[in-house]
Amino acid sequence: MPSDGQGASLATRTEKDSLGTKEIPVHVYYGIQTARAVENYPISGMRAHPALIRAFGMVKEAAAEANRGLGLIDDNIATAIIKAAQEVQQGKWNSEFVVDVFQAGAGVSFHMNTNEVIANRAVEILGGSLGDYSRVHPNDHVNYGQSTNDVFPTALRLATLLELEKFYPVLDSLASACETKGKEFDSILKSGRTHMQDAVPMRLGQEFTAYAGAIRRASTTIRSSAELLRELGLGGSAVGTGINTHPDYREKAVRNLARISGQKLTSVDDMRYAMQSNLAMAGVSSALRNLALEIIRISNDLRLLSSGPNTGFAEINLPALQPGSSIMPGKINPVIPELAAMVSFQVIGNDVAVAMAVQAGQLELNVMMPTMSYSVLQSITILTNMLRQFTEKCVSGITANEQRCNFYVQATVSLATALNPYIGYAKAAEIAKEAVASGRSIIEIAREKKLLSEKEIKEILDPVRMTEPVRPLDAAQKREEVKAK
Repeated sequence: MPSDGQGASLATRTEKDSLGTKEIPVHVYYGIQTARAVENYPISGMRAHPALIRAFGMVKEAAAEANRGLGLIDDNIATAIIKAAQEVQQGKWNSEFVVDVFQAGAGVSFHMNTNEVIANRAVEILGGSLGDYSRVHPNDHVNYGQSTNDVFPTALRLATLLELEKFYPVLDSLASACETKGKEFDSILKSGRTHMQDAVPMRLGQEFTAYAGAIRRASTTIRSSAELLRELGLGGSAVGTGINTHPDYREKAVRNLARISGQKLTSVDDMRYAMQSNLAMAGVSSALRNLALEIIRISNDLRLLSSGPNTGFAEINLPALQPGSSIMPGKINPVIPELAAMVSFQVIGNDVAVAMAVQAGQLELNVMMPTMSYSVLQSITILTNMLRQFTEKCVSGITANEQRCNFYVQATVSLATALNPYIGYAKAAEIAKEAVASGRSIIEIAREKKLLSEKEIKEILDPVRMTEPVRPLDAAQKREEVKAK
C-alpha cells in the first residue's frame, strides 16, 4: 500500500452521503460522516471514554438481536452486526472512534462513528470490502429502529453504571482504611479544634472514624442516585414516540441489553421523559461532587494534622513518598492529599458543566449529552484512580505522634469546659482566660484556686473522661459549695 513515508496510507475509497462524496482512507473502519465530524470538530484532541464505546457496542448488539428476532433484519446481516458489536465491546476497535468529545449536539457524530465502524466490520465479516454498504448499511441495518436521541442517552446511562461498578470497591476501601485507623488510634488523646482554635479533648481515633462515616454516607448517596440510570428510553426513537420501531422491539431490546451488560435495567414508563430529561445524570454528578467536597475537607485535615514537622501540628505522619522541594533539603510534602484536593476540584468543575448541560435541553431532546458523558465519566475515572492512591499511599500508612497529641490535649484551654457543671460557665471562663494569659495549664490554676478537691480535679479534668458522655459528679452540690465560697 502506498505511504507518505510516515506510515499514513495514501490510498482512499470514495463514500457518499446526502451532502456529496468524500475520500476516506481505504483502511479505516469509520466512514464519511465520521470524517466530516473530524474536520468540523478539531477541538480538544480528546476521544470518547472507553466505557462509552463499550456501552454503545452493547446497545447495538441488543438492538440487532431484537430486530433479528422480530424478523426485521436478515439473519446473516444481524449476526455479523452482533459479532462486530461484540468486538467493539472488547475494545478491539477503540482507535477507530475518532470524533472529538466536544462535537455537534446530541452526539450524532459519535453515534454515526459507531454505526460506521460496526457496519464496515460486519461487511468485512461477510466477505466484503470496507465501504461496501450495499451489504451492511450504517443507517439501514446497524441503526434499524433507532435514533441518536434514544441510543445516546441509553449508552450514557449504561456507561455510567458500568464505571460506577469499578468505583464502588475503591470507595469502600477508603472508608475501611479510615475505620481501621479509627480503631488503631482509639486510645490516643488529642485536642479537638473548632474555628481553628483549641477545643475540648477527643480521641484521634474518633476523628478518623468520623471520616469513614462521611465517606460511607457519600457512597450511599451515589448508589441511590445511580438507580435512576437504570430506567432506559431505548425504543423511543426520534422524539420518544417509537416511530419506525416494532411494537415489541422496545422491551426486547432493553431485556437483551440487561443480559449483555449484566446490569439491572428497565424500560422507562414514559419514553418522552427519558429523552427530554437528564435528571438521572444530574443526580449522579451532584452526588460525585458531594463526595469530592468531603474528600477536599478530609485531605485538608490530613495536611493540617501532619503539618510541620517542627512548626505545625505534627499530630500524625503521612507516608514519605518523594522529595518535596527543589531547593529545601529534606522537605517532604503531603503530595497525596494535595492530589486528592486537585482531582476533587476537577470533579466539582465537571459537575458545573453537567448542571449547565442538564438545564439546557429544549422541548423533546437535550442535545448537550456529549459534554455530560465526558464530564461524568471523567469524574468517575479520576476519582477511582485518585481514591485508590489516597487509600494505599496515604491513609493506610498514617502513623500517630502520640507524644505530640498528648501535649496538645494537656495544653488546650478548653479543658475548662469540663468545669462548667461544677463551678459555672463564668468562673470556668476566668480560669481559661488566666491560662491563656499566664501560659499555665487549666489544672494548675484550678488547683491553685482550690475550687475543687485534688480528687475532683483528677477526675473531672481527666481528658479521657471528656471524650464520651458521662454523668456529672454531684455537679449541683459542688456548684452550691463554690457559690458559698
